[in-house]
Amino acid sequence: MNVRPSARGRKGRLRPVPDDDLERCHIAALRILGYRWNSAAELRRKLASKRFDDDVIDATITRLHAEKWLDDERFAEALVRTKSNRRLGRARIRGELRAAGVDRDTAEEALRDHLDPEKEAEGLKAACERRMRLLTRRHGADYLDSDEGRNNLTGWLLKQGYDAALIREIVAAARGQN
Repeated sequence: MNVRPSARGRKGRLRPVPDDDLERCHIAALRILGYRWNSAAELRRKLASKRFDDDVIDATITRLHAEKWLDDERFAEALVRTKSNRRLGRARIRGELRAAGVDRDTAEEALRDHLDPEKEAEGLKAACERRMRLLTRRHGADYLDSDEGRNNLTGWLLKQGYDAALIREIVAAARGQN
């Protein structure tokens, strides 16, 4: 690797900068992956925005796969676990996986293996109770008995990615407790 000591690091010191595009792309990819895991499609978009050629990006992604820095299955599993802990539903997590460029089979396998339906129902119940408290505090005790209040609550829970039938069941049980 040929390097030229012309770039300045964070502390103003000179650091070697590779002349080779492949090496520069690899270093840029490792920096991106140093912040958080990315899918191959996300990383490809980010490297393309840095104006690397497609063949250089392809070679870098192949190298990162071989070095185990890039793995869509592992990325999907981690994203499912993280998002389910934040009380997001299956549909929303699936959408985020698709937006990240994870293929359908990998996304469905990660959802099946790492999203427990019981935990999802518990997350929905907790999210519903929290949202009901917030809406009651903002609009008064009778707000959730109105059509507007029920629609507001149900719409918010749908945006969180939960199943409509499960939402109906949980909302009815939660309103029965109050």
